Amino acid sequence: MASLWGGRFEKDMDEIVKKYNASIFFDQRMYNEDIDGSIAHVTMLGRQGIVTEEEKEQIIAGLEEIREDIAAGRIVFTVEDEDIHMGIESRLTARIGDVGKKLHTARSRNDQCQVDGRLYLKREIREILNSLCCLESVILEKAEKYADQITVGFTHLQHAQPITIGFVFMAYFQMFKRDIQRLTDTLERMDHNPLGSCALAGTTMPIDRQLTSQLLGFAAPCENAMDGVSDRDYSLEFLSDASISMMHLSRWAEEFAWWNSSEFSYIAIDDSFCTGSSIMPQKKNPDMAELIRGKVGRVYGDLMQLLTVMKGTPLAYNKDFQEDKESLFDAVDTWKATIDIFTRMLDKTEFRMDHIEKQLSRGFLNATDIAEHFAKQGIPFREAHAIVGRMVKACESKNCDFQDLTEEDLQSIDSRVTKASLGDISIRSCVNARMSFGGTAPAEVRRQIAVGKAWLDSLEFQ
Repeated sequence: MASLWGGRFEKDMDEIVKKYNASIFFDQRMYNEDIDGSIAHVTMLGRQGIVTEEEKEQIIAGLEEIREDIAAGRIVFTVEDEDIHMGIESRLTARIGDVGKKLHTARSRNDQCQVDGRLYLKREIREILNSLCCLESVILEKAEKYADQITVGFTHLQHAQPITIGFVFMAYFQMFKRDIQRLTDTLERMDHNPLGSCALAGTTMPIDRQLTSQLLGFAAPCENAMDGVSDRDYSLEFLSDASISMMHLSRWAEEFAWWNSSEFSYIAIDDSFCTGSSIMPQKKNPDMAELIRGKVGRVYGDLMQLLTVMKGTPLAYNKDFQEDKESLFDAVDTWKATIDIFTRMLDKTEFRMDHIEKQLSRGFLNATDIAEHFAKQGIPFREAHAIVGRMVKACESKNCDFQDLTEEDLQSIDSRVTKASLGDISIRSCVNARMSFGGTAPAEVRRQIAVGKAWLDSLEFQ
């Protein structure tokens, strides 16, 4: 099949070069976007009198037939098609004759592939935003369920302070909230139409770029034609958004893995998200959590791949830019699947409160609360901190807890400390008292949940 661009060439491409050059095997997933862009373009050409009304209708009818045939599997693309743009255009001309050749008036593959990429990514972003919202809904449900349930809060993987499980869920809610906000910002910035930029400098034809923008659902045309064909910031932003969000998912997956371990036994992950061992019959491995933790590396790699492609490319279009798609497609597929699997796993995971409660007496979780209690009594906090440190040392030497220290023990530590001055240092009392804005007290967690629900309900893309 002769190339649609080969007029000035005497030789056809070498077969190995054809394979190396072709993008059809991965960019064919954008056939709907390519046809949508072509229909908008020819509609504008008809409105502007560049093609006749009859020609416009012929081209649109031909494109819709090709769309149906691709969807039904009646068209199989080969290396001879080179890319999805040429694959569709060559079939259009074969079906409707020379009038099909008028479709490419006042556009280039440079702006055409950009239209396809932006339309494709806009659609995928909306799907991912909805998936993230589903995840946030599950988080809110779980946070509400466990708003009063106490667990161990860690720093440096050591027992730190008592917190509620609902508080943990709301911490992750904030991470995914930022993911949604970043992705929404990306969608707004990329919502510009490159169609009509042509190769790099626009066209002498009397086109209407506002019309094609309206037909394709873009907010406005790209302001500069050269930037319109050479910009890949929107893909880089998306890949950055995906990388950050996958990192959030990986962090929680890591916690799932060690919460699930025999040493912790904090959670029971549903069997449908675990596997067994080929040799050890007792094993229930948190494989989905571990795989999610590992998948983040793919998306990081996708981001670095495109950053590397773009780093030395001069204006305007370069063949390097063909390498923008596979990393983008991989990140889309990986991120979407990971969000959906994590959401389902989270929904079907329960906390084992009997195991967690056994851990609440370990690690002097209420030490900070005692220091703050002393500070309220007028002891400077740094002195209170030192006093509690000496109390911890005394407990360790006697193998006991704070409430087991005698009056004599306390007086030997500091004359200002008595059994009465300790007050209620139970774990429940400590958690309930942490009512500062953003704190872990159940009442404060419920406020955070209410704010989270209101924010989620306010999102317009749902």
